Amino acid sequence: MSKILIVYYSMYTHIHKMAEAIAEGVQEVPGFEVIIRRVPETLPPEVIAAMGAQDAQKAMAHIPIAQVDDLATADAIIFGTPTRFGNMCGQMRQFLDATGGLWMKGALVGKVGSVFTSSGTQHGGQESTILSFHTTLLHHGMVIVGLPYAFAGQMDNSEITGGSPYGASTIAGTKGERVPTVNELAGARFQGAHVAKIAKKLA
Repeated sequence: MSKILIVYYSMYTHIHKMAEAIAEGVQEVPGFEVIIRRVPETLPPEVIAAMGAQDAQKAMAHIPIAQVDDLATADAIIFGTPTRFGNMCGQMRQFLDATGGLWMKGALVGKVGSVFTSSGTQHGGQESTILSFHTTLLHHGMVIVGLPYAFAGQMDNSEITGGSPYGASTIAGTKGERVPTVNELAGARFQGAHVAKIAKKLA
């Protein structure tokens, strides 16, 4: 079976829930094994506690920590990160900065790469986070796949919702109080299935 790896960082479980929906979408396409990993935490426990994220972190503790070499063994990789001032979070950046050895070997060239994200507000940098993430994937020679308008939820103006042609996204709320909506989760599932279909064609 082909492997699709979902690698994410999540502070309050918003990205975690989107990752689960992405995985459901991958599983809709026969012939794929989906693996979920989270990047290592770089904040000390006292900072996590001060941010009120300790319970959320415990809820995700069963997800294994990603290793750089995991990327090389996957046929496609879907990355999830919250936005930090319009860019990926520091935890994801540090993980990717350790992939120089893979770059030297061209280990990710030709693999499908895709990104999903979250932000605190509706215009909190979701699109710029994904687009700036793409730069790293292009340096690795990956084939970028987004969330096409074939997903009908892209055209839904009846609610405030995440999602763009660049990838699925959710709005977390300024205090993390919001949860991914039905439409946002549907976008994540669509993206997971879409990535799997493209990876199958490339194979």
